Amino acid sequence: MPVPPPAVPPLRLLAQDADDLTVLSAALQDAVARVGDIRFEPASRTLTLAVNRYRWEAAGTGGERIRAAVQFGGVLGVRSRNLRREAADAVISILSVGFIPGEPPGGVLEIVLAGGGDLRADLECIDAALTDLGDSWPARGAPQHEEN
Repeated sequence: MPVPPPAVPPLRLLAQDADDLTVLSAALQDAVARVGDIRFEPASRTLTLAVNRYRWEAAGTGGERIRAAVQFGGVLGVRSRNLRREAADAVISILSVGFIPGEPPGGVLEIVLAGGGDLRADLECIDAALTDLGDSWPARGAPQHEEN
């Protein structure tokens, strides 16, 4: 009888600087979400995304996805490009998460989406948390990227 691969524990990440954000970006690469699962709360200055994250760290298991939440604090404003916010059921795919420095410690969070769109948030500082939620499930396949 074959031995199953060891279980990969859920991720819990914090990001407080650009280097931390690079790690968070790698964890979110190829995550998919519905537009309706993006929430900006001006009163609490938070931007929250609920996503189905591809578990790159569990690639040896044949590929998995897991529900995750990522929240950014200290958000002063949010804008988007090529993102139809009225289409709540439209699916987006995250390519990367980056930071464009402004007046320290602030700047602009940039979430680059497949298909040429992006989501940008003006930040007081980098304050982010990613948490996996629940159990993972088999992915339909590993995401593919063109070589440049």
